[in-house]
Amino acid sequence: MSVKAKVLVITGPTASGKSLLAEGLASKFPLELVCVDSAAVYQGMDIGTAKPTLTTRQQIPYHLIDIRDPAEAYSAAEFRDDATQIITDVIAKNRIPCLVGGTMLYLRALKQGIADLPSADPVVREQLLQQANSHGWSAMHKRLAGLDPKAAARIHTNDPQRLQRALEVYEITGRTLTEHHEAGALECPFDLVEVAVIPQRDMLHGRITERFHGMLEEGFVEEVRVLFERGDLNSELPSMKAVGYRQIWSFLVNELSYEEMVERAIVATRRLAKHQYTWLNAWQGLHVIVRPESTEVLKIPEVSTILMEGS
Repeated sequence: MSVKAKVLVITGPTASGKSLLAEGLASKFPLELVCVDSAAVYQGMDIGTAKPTLTTRQQIPYHLIDIRDPAEAYSAAEFRDDATQIITDVIAKNRIPCLVGGTMLYLRALKQGIADLPSADPVVREQLLQQANSHGWSAMHKRLAGLDPKAAARIHTNDPQRLQRALEVYEITGRTLTEHHEAGALECPFDLVEVAVIPQRDMLHGRITERFHGMLEEGFVEEVRVLFERGDLNSELPSMKAVGYRQIWSFLVNELSYEEMVERAIVATRRLAKHQYTWLNAWQGLHVIVRPESTEVLKIPEVSTILMEGS
């Protein structure tokens, strides 16, 4: 049996400083960073995603940034395929691949694989939508809980897109989403050494607030306005559902006042962080550090070994 290549992963909740840590390591070791961020894949979405600057990207090799137009979709399955190829190429150059980001669905796709799910069926989707309009998404969530308790536990009542998809898969195939995932799980081609930067929640909440106000000062509203004025984007696209972008879009169409937009964006970011904490608390074999400092991560023997062997 061949030995899997070790790949470093640096993750954590939003605003935890994981990118800062990865970039710090990349300045000392021959790392190439693979971004694990479902919003940073989109062009023109720079401020709200805290995307590394062009100067940083000229100094440190970054992958999977600016690879899609905001009008396009990008799936976890595509991430898995792209990341696998990039990691393989980086290793072939005798450099160290490092996954960095907080889109947990993407990390799970790489760790566990992607189920072979059926394509969307417009007729089934329309039927489910009509049922939801008649009975409410709460009733649809209860229906899913009866069919697939595991999926219902993962999917929030107020997430109609994922609820609809889970029920659609069952209607088309007669098998639950969980059954598909468990049957379609693939072995990860790499040995992932996973580090999570997890600060105390009250400290993180302060960072989230401070960072969002900083983004506004940098021109976040103007960034979304440029996207809004393109005319070919809408609030239902995955890109525009990203935290911060969704709330500013609502402000631009006069659904929210400026003050309401700011408050809701910060609350939504904290909610995202809470969701990420939940994922990470269930992660097996995770190395946890509190501060995004290279001195902390280098104390982890597995990480130190990867970096020293690759330098």
